[in-house]
Amino acid sequence: MPKIAKCMERLGTETAFEVLARAKELEAEGKSMIHLEIGEPDFDTPKNIVDAAKGALDEGWTHYGPSAGYPDFREVIADYISRTRGVDTDADQVVVTPGAKPIIFFTILSCVESGDEVVYPNPGFPIYESMINYLGVKAVAAPLLQKNDFRMDVGELKKLVNKNTKLIIINSPQNPTGGVLTEGDLEGIAEIAQAYDCWVLTDEVYSEMVYEGKFKSIYSLPGMKERTILLEGASKTFAMTGWRLGYGIMPQFLQPHFTRMMTNSCSMTCAFTQRAGIEALTGPKDDVGKMMAEFKKRRDVIVAGLNEIPDIKCLLPKGAFYVFPDITATGKSSKELEQGLLNEGGVACLAGTSFGEYGEGHLRFSYANSIENIQEALNRVRNYLAGG
Repeated sequence: MPKIAKCMERLGTETAFEVLARAKELEAEGKSMIHLEIGEPDFDTPKNIVDAAKGALDEGWTHYGPSAGYPDFREVIADYISRTRGVDTDADQVVVTPGAKPIIFFTILSCVESGDEVVYPNPGFPIYESMINYLGVKAVAAPLLQKNDFRMDVGELKKLVNKNTKLIIINSPQNPTGGVLTEGDLEGIAEIAQAYDCWVLTDEVYSEMVYEGKFKSIYSLPGMKERTILLEGASKTFAMTGWRLGYGIMPQFLQPHFTRMMTNSCSMTCAFTQRAGIEALTGPKDDVGKMMAEFKKRRDVIVAGLNEIPDIKCLLPKGAFYVFPDITATGKSSKELEQGLLNEGGVACLAGTSFGEYGEGHLRFSYANSIENIQEALNRVRNYLAGG
């Protein structure tokens, strides 16, 4: 019997999809379930974006195009990044991808070799660690702790980075915690990256989901444009998860390498989706503003409700649409409580350990659901923990 390559043993997954599948099975058996597990806006894609895609289909945007993305879309992206990050950015720094995940893969493939080390946030988006391990380089976890508002500790980072570090991954606003790096944090990380001459991959897919203050990118700091790979996409901001539309910004000399990886893997990103992307970045953002206003209301409801439940403590997240409450006082592990709430409590959420070892003692709830459902979920959590 032919064997599977051993590297497949190192490839992780996203537990959210596994929990979603189990929750759907329970629903099919007749159990009531409230879904707070999946990281997806529960809003429809804005109509102007959908209409742009429909028009593109009618116009014949259904064929092969350039692997890096259509030139006019790359110009729009470059202009958007220039405006929002305050850094002059050119179209030849842009590669368009089917979703943002390929940028993670391409970055590690092109910038890291055997024997090198990659520092990544933990708890963090699980694909970071999965891709690092799969490609056989050393994964070094940078703990994100509640006592530090789930921000990367610059002092701790200094201890983790060494001459073998070739890449530092940051994510702000952050999944799963909702934490946001301060300008001081970013300056400290930039200083370390420059001192050790390493790359920074900054995952900014939640950049327009900041509740207080203004979003700040490490890309905008002096000396960082030439060593930063910026990951962005349409999934969260424009409720376009199923459209699979992402992109990376990188130094010009790196862009041809990412383009070749697109040619070798995906060929290109869907043509009519890119036309929708132009509308998303240049059209009205009224729907985005309404979505964020609603998310803020939901955030306040779920945080207040969780803090009223005995043995649960929850910080107020500054971005994204997740809360990451501390459940250590319940006496249950993260996985035990995830499974209990799923199978008995009727609430689908994720164990903090789905995002790394430092997620133990926490659960992640996505508040991409109605306030009515969030309130019912809170009641179910309270009843389950009370033994009811």
